[in-house]
Amino acid sequence: MAPFLDEQSDSGIPQLPRFLIVGAGSRGNSYARALKDSGLGVVAAVADPIPFKRRQLGERYIWQSSGPQIGQDFADWRDFVTYEQQRRADEAAGRVTRPKIDGVFICVLDHQHVEVATALGPLGLHIMCEKPLANRLNDCLQIQKSIEAGPQSIFAIGHVLRYSPHNMLLRNLVREKHVIGDILSLEHTEPVGWWHFSHSYVRGNWRNESISAPSLLTKSCHDIDFILWILCSPVSAGDQVTHLPATVSSAGSLKQFTRSRKPKEAGDATNCMTCPIERDCMFSAPRIYNDKHLAVGKAKWPVDIVNPEVEALMTSGNEDEAKNALMASLSEDYDAKTSVEAIRERPWYGRCVWESDNNVVDDQLVTFEWEDGETGSAKTASFHMIAQTLAQCERRGRIYGTTGEIYYDSRSITVHDFITGQTQVYNPEVPKNSHHGGGDDGLTQQFTKAVAAVKNGEKSVRDAQTEYLGCTVEEAVRSHVAVFMAEDARRGKKVVHWSEWWASNVESVLRG
Repeated sequence: MAPFLDEQSDSGIPQLPRFLIVGAGSRGNSYARALKDSGLGVVAAVADPIPFKRRQLGERYIWQSSGPQIGQDFADWRDFVTYEQQRRADEAAGRVTRPKIDGVFICVLDHQHVEVATALGPLGLHIMCEKPLANRLNDCLQIQKSIEAGPQSIFAIGHVLRYSPHNMLLRNLVREKHVIGDILSLEHTEPVGWWHFSHSYVRGNWRNESISAPSLLTKSCHDIDFILWILCSPVSAGDQVTHLPATVSSAGSLKQFTRSRKPKEAGDATNCMTCPIERDCMFSAPRIYNDKHLAVGKAKWPVDIVNPEVEALMTSGNEDEAKNALMASLSEDYDAKTSVEAIRERPWYGRCVWESDNNVVDDQLVTFEWEDGETGSAKTASFHMIAQTLAQCERRGRIYGTTGEIYYDSRSITVHDFITGQTQVYNPEVPKNSHHGGGDDGLTQQFTKAVAAVKNGEKSVRDAQTEYLGCTVEEAVRSHVAVFMAEDARRGKKVVHWSEWWASNVESVLRG
């Protein structure tokens, strides 16, 4: 018997690949939106433990107003595994089945990535995992081993900076056209944004290393990947020669968001909603989430992170209810009687930034040095992650070459040629409604194209991975390893030698 046809799939041949979104939060919705907008694939199913978030994504991108059908809605990704195993058994027995899922976007919390990826990989599903790959080095290596040992499948990591039109042009100018000659040095900055950092890394899910990871990993692992991609990854995806750094060093600390900086006038207040100086505090939660966002009609990020139901209330015209729901969420707090486990298991968006349990670094410098060798010449690179900025994630930098200099920000690329004395400015088009300068859409499209090429028998997994993504799981792990090296250097106040650290901490695990 013929299998059911999915109402969103292409009825012709070749069929569009179908995807499961695991995690219906902000990133899950971003990739679902990018996938639907691309027209290259189908958002076929969603898995999330929160019914409202699951229903919201489903109504937007899967079943619209008709309600979920069998195989489209899962309260847990493990339920999908059980469903898929039964579906395959039914298919093998010749029974009518739903169409299969071809790939998955893993968008759950960072520490859950390793369990999800290692469970879904053996099913032969193509995987796109949001960054970071995992919170711990051994978990990253476990994912790599699982993927390399399992059925051949496409793998992508959420290093979206590689796939924005701006950065693709920048790399082309530097590595392929050599518009400034040989690279001598690079400076790259990620300005996180003063209130953005307070949202995600003081009050939010990534505030404490015991429940998350260092901020260099959770916020900036794709910046480290960007630097390695620009400076040492092979120009051609098929070329295996990589010029790796010789040393890594780093310095940084938590400078602003500490109890010692709490204004005396705030007294013993631990929550903005009960603080006597709330209206005068730049980190006031009501000012950030209501005044700067909800009050002017902005109910998406970061408001939907605080309370995902606020946007639906605003959309339905219940503005007062939306504000009340937001304020109720901001009023939630903990005290001395609250268990450590209860505090750690969730974010606290109304919490005083000077009284939170945060401990991640808000200012960090990382330096890479390369030596002359058969695969490349000597150069240096520095990266600065800084929280206290007006710009929010609008990256900027300079690249110094033997015949010229490049300045770039999130919108333009300025090239000055020392030989001709001429300056040329490039303004790559930035897609609308796409985050990271179009990187979300670019990665989604390339991943989907790779999956489609394999699904329809047009290319092997290896060729599709090379042509469309230009990055293997090994390279994705390598940039994560660079982060762990930098953290080791920062904590130990030392210079880490790449080859020695790799042999001791990576090769030994991969061989085990």
